[in-house]
Amino acid sequence: MRIALLADIHGNLEALEACLAHAAARGAGRLVFLGDLVGYGADPEAVTARVRALDAVTLRGNHDEAALHGPVGFSTLAAEAMRWTQGRLDAADKQYLAGLPYTHEEEDRLYTHADGSDPGDWRYVTDAREARRSLEATTARLTFCGHTHVPALFGLTATEKLLHHRPMDDLMLPLLQPRRWLGVIGAVGQPRDGNPAACYGLFDTARAECGWMRVPYDIEGAARKIRAAGLPEALAARLFEGR
Repeated sequence: MRIALLADIHGNLEALEACLAHAAARGAGRLVFLGDLVGYGADPEAVTARVRALDAVTLRGNHDEAALHGPVGFSTLAAEAMRWTQGRLDAADKQYLAGLPYTHEEEDRLYTHADGSDPGDWRYVTDAREARRSLEATTARLTFCGHTHVPALFGLTATEKLLHHRPMDDLMLPLLQPRRWLGVIGAVGQPRDGNPAACYGLFDTARAECGWMRVPYDIEGAARKIRAAGLPEALAARLFEGR
C-alpha cells in the first residue's frame, strides 16, 4: 500500500486539493494528516471540512490546538492569523479539532506532528541532536512528523550513528532495516525550504520506501484569498517565496 503523508496544510485549500489529486494519481490508498490543518491561510473551515469528510488518520498540530485555546508563544504574524482563524471556525469545527490525538501508531510506524519524545510540547526536529532525542524516546522503527515545514530524513544506524539527509524531490528512498528512521515531511500549505511547490510524503509499505513529492498549485488564488480576508500581506507574499 502507498500512504500519503500530509502535514502543515495551514488553511491552504488550493495546495491541499493539488496534493490529494497528485497522491491519488500515484496510487495512494491511505491518507495520514500530520497536524496543522489551520492557521495562516484563508480557508480554515473549508480545509477542516475537506479533511473531516475523508477516511483518514488525522492528528493534532500546535495551530489546531491554538484554534481551541488561543495562540501561546506564537510570532506576531502567526498570532494575528490565528485570532482571525478562531473567528472563522464554528463549534463543530472546534469540536473536531479538539478530538484529534497527538500521535498514532501502527505496525512499525509512529505518526506525530512534532517530535516523538513529547508530542504535545511541540518540539521541532531540525538537526541530528533533535532527531536522536525523538528516536530514542520511542520504539518505532519509522517516525513521520511535520512541524518544521522543511523536508528532512534522519537515519539511526545499528552502531548508534545518526545520519542527516536532505531528500531529493520526487525520489523514493529506501528506509531499510536495521536502521531506524525519522522522516520530517515538508508542508502542504506553507513550504519553507525555498521551493513554493506544495510538499507531501508518499510511503510505500511493501517496498519500505518514502518520497517527498512536490506539487505545483494555484498560489495566486491562495494569496488572493489571504488578501481579500484582510490578513497580513506577508502571509500572501511568502507563498510565492517558499519561506
